[in-house]
Amino acid sequence: MGRIDDTIDRIAAIVTAHNRLVLLVMLVATAGVLMGIPQIEAEQEEAFGDELETQTEVGEAAEYVDDNYADEDDEPTATSNVYVRDDTGNALSQAALLEALEYQQEVTESDAVADSLEEDGVVGPPNAIAMQLAGDPDADVDEQIEALEAADDDEVAAVVERTFTGGEATQAFLPASYESGTAEAESFRMQFEFEVDEAPENQLASPPEDAQRTLFEAAEERDDPDVFTLGEFAQEPWIEQQQSDTVWLILPPALVLVLAVLAFAYRDVVDVLIGFVGVVVSVLWMFGILGWLGIPAGMTIIIGPVLIVALSIDFGLHVFMRYREHRGPEDGIREAMSRSTGSVAVAFLLVALTAAIGFLSNLTSPLSMIRELGIGITLGVLSAFVIFVTLVPALKIGADGLLERFGFDRRKTALGKGRYLRPVLSSGVHVARRAAPVVVVVALVAGTAGGLAYADIDRQGFQQDIEVADWKTELPGPMAWEAADTEYQQNLAYEQEQYQGDHEFTSSTRFLVDGDPTDPETLEAVADGHAAADDSDVTYSQGGEVAVLSPLSVMAETAATDEEFAEVYHGADTTGDGVPNQDVDEVYDALFDAAPEQAEQVIERTDDGEYRTLLVHVPVQQGLDVGEQGDAMHDIADEMEDGSAASVTPVGVATLNNAELAVLADDIMETMLIALAGVLVALAAIYRFERDSALLGALTVVPIALVVGLVIGSMSLFGVPLTFVTALLMSITIGLGIDYNIHVSDRFAQALERGADPATALYTAVTGTGGALLGSALTSGAAFATLLLHPGPQIRSFGAIVVLALALSFLLSVFVLPSLLYLWATRVAEWDAAESHETRPSVADND
Repeated sequence: MGRIDDTIDRIAAIVTAHNRLVLLVMLVATAGVLMGIPQIEAEQEEAFGDELETQTEVGEAAEYVDDNYADEDDEPTATSNVYVRDDTGNALSQAALLEALEYQQEVTESDAVADSLEEDGVVGPPNAIAMQLAGDPDADVDEQIEALEAADDDEVAAVVERTFTGGEATQAFLPASYESGTAEAESFRMQFEFEVDEAPENQLASPPEDAQRTLFEAAEERDDPDVFTLGEFAQEPWIEQQQSDTVWLILPPALVLVLAVLAFAYRDVVDVLIGFVGVVVSVLWMFGILGWLGIPAGMTIIIGPVLIVALSIDFGLHVFMRYREHRGPEDGIREAMSRSTGSVAVAFLLVALTAAIGFLSNLTSPLSMIRELGIGITLGVLSAFVIFVTLVPALKIGADGLLERFGFDRRKTALGKGRYLRPVLSSGVHVARRAAPVVVVVALVAGTAGGLAYADIDRQGFQQDIEVADWKTELPGPMAWEAADTEYQQNLAYEQEQYQGDHEFTSSTRFLVDGDPTDPETLEAVADGHAAADDSDVTYSQGGEVAVLSPLSVMAETAATDEEFAEVYHGADTTGDGVPNQDVDEVYDALFDAAPEQAEQVIERTDDGEYRTLLVHVPVQQGLDVGEQGDAMHDIADEMEDGSAASVTPVGVATLNNAELAVLADDIMETMLIALAGVLVALAAIYRFERDSALLGALTVVPIALVVGLVIGSMSLFGVPLTFVTALLMSITIGLGIDYNIHVSDRFAQALERGADPATALYTAVTGTGGALLGSALTSGAAFATLLLHPGPQIRSFGAIVVLALALSFLLSVFVLPSLLYLWATRVAEWDAAESHETRPSVADND
């Protein structure tokens, strides 16, 4: 017996001999730890974009565009949009425009809005039309209302027709369904511009909260025409409904499945209750320690409890099942619990140490929320270890002692020792005795093949294309998914379908054309970009036209109003297709003379007059899946590069997210592999110290490495993309899987030390420990499987990966690991293989 075993046995003896004192100490400790929960910081202090410094081609192009094209605003501002929609009439009618101006009058009289509103900070169709009717571009809202009231319908229609004939104002304030130059539209939007103290880097600033509340509440009072906002106050009912839908859709089936599996595994209500106490206390300890240490909880609030619950259920099953194995007909409660706790606590300690290595490897991440998640889960794992070697055994002793005094027999059969499960679990041992090399080779080939599929997995920034199946909305009572029917969700869907984003970064993708701008072929590439944008399904069109901003569009617009430039422009276009094919540098010179502000938006010119790059702005639809949008933008770039010497890089929300977060996902996967290497070294060292075999520790890690490969292969096979979230969740769930292998290998080593031959030792380990592993896998898998009901793709991917990893971890621990252990024992540890083959194990080791 090793030195760690001796120490653990002494601790187990103290816990079981003084269980009441242990309960008192743990009660006081828990009360102290819980005092840290109110001190938890739930939010991240830094913005996501501020921390993500991943260098990609798209990211470098974005920096270049910002440095050489972007206008620097002196003061940061924030925009709040207010929409006016008239489904039965015309939102550009005199009555609807008056309603909008009266809304503006009401909200601007409020201090909450007026105190932070920019000068001339309200713009929209009502203002543009009323100012023209008033004949004064500086008319205030009262004068605008007066002018609009004095006009008749025909005057208003005439002003609308000549105001919105295309261009920036039409695109910014009117929906995609609007036909330029007409007097009717189903809706329009107004923009309120607010001063803010500072704008976070790489994020859009938010208007003041009081101002948003005022805009929302005033809009709620108007329904003819309908006035609505999409800020945080409009969003609140949708968030509440979504949370309620998630709870009612996921929780009932999850509870039913978990309780059914636990009832099957424990077949005892008392053990279920004690196990749940340990689970709850473990989670509370995690959050309490986070609070005391001042570590922001962040993602730990969401992911931490799920993982710690799964691990705690596993610990509980091992505690109770090993206790049932060790309590024979003549054994007392304390003696059996002392032996069983000492037996499983070594494996618990190894699980805690290896899990800590895996989770703490995330400290290398550039994102604080990932680093904090790694710390939080590590604290949860360590908490579970302490709880399940102290509090839970002490509670079990007290409960069983009390019940037996009232005449209840507390001796139960361990899961895996029954006549139905025993043959199934032991089949891995029988296969190991007869064909261990074959099993190992097949597993290695399958795991390696799966790992090679890593290069083919689709990379995405994140998944956001939520689709709710009809049957989910038709479920009875509160289980029906109703979030999609909320007023906010319907308004959001309409806004995303009909309007561009209200910020350059979100409303369009910028294509950096890096080549010789004076080469006619480069301008031909720009023309190809126009054509590709017109044909794309993800670009934003208004009245059937995609308003691409480029050197060619600026040239055409300038030529329409400037005769001198038009002469140079048309003279350089000998083919008449609108693309200059000679003297391009002279065309640029003339354009900068005629329209310098417009030209510098799309053409980079140095101080000495050299032309370096071009920029093309392509409007994109809102609300699309970022993977779909990013792929479409890269397709347009490919069309532009085809036949041209220029290099074209698309820079937008989708392409930046996909590029940077995909690289981050790869980094997380690399970190996981490094963590596996660290776990291998740690287990090899511990097993060398405790079991006199570093190789045994290394072999324990092999199945979990194969799980990684098989999960990767399954993701490729079933089309689950590698995203920032799925990579993180996969790395975390692997930390749970190592638990299964440690329990089997450590139980096997213990049986060998007590004199059993390899086959008998394997039989003891797999049928004894395997039963608890099966219960753990079924319980955790059942809980996570219910996440597949959620309409959110990120949540479904989370559930799928966890279930897959847990199932594979269990299967490999009881059907592949025994072959590895058998080969080690018979080929390396020099056990007598012939004698082992003659042994027919039929009973487990009950020491």
